[in-house]
Amino acid sequence: MLNYVQIKRLPGNEDVHLPQKMSELASGFDLYAAVEETVTLNPGQRALIPTGFSLAMPAGLEAQIRPRSGLALKHGITCLNTPGTIDADYRGEIKVLLINLGQEPFAIARNERIAQMVFQTVPAVELTIVDELSETVRGSGGFGHTGKN
Repeated sequence: MLNYVQIKRLPGNEDVHLPQKMSELASGFDLYAAVEETVTLNPGQRALIPTGFSLAMPAGLEAQIRPRSGLALKHGITCLNTPGTIDADYRGEIKVLLINLGQEPFAIARNERIAQMVFQTVPAVELTIVDELSETVRGSGGFGHTGKN
């Protein structure tokens, strides 16, 4: 089933590329920086980078903002709060929270590809309060309880 998502280019961003898939079978749409001036992220520094557009998604859909693997590998640039969740009822500008985990400053210019956006379905869930939970072999083991091997 095809989901239709409305996209609105924000004023002053007519030159900024809209999200696009870079290959036929790509799951993510690349996002482009809509910065007015080049932003330099020093090592350890983070910044909220605008994209110049907003969305309207149908109920039951979310957009996830994820890092670009090439930026992470080559420069140590990644997204904080990954994946970032864009809810179906949000209508503001999509922005990307980037951090430089690399060892060199990294410049982000207008129209540079900075992240990717993947759409996912959100199941309808209702939480039910109970007194006891069913038992499993794992139980409450977490955070490394199975060891290194």
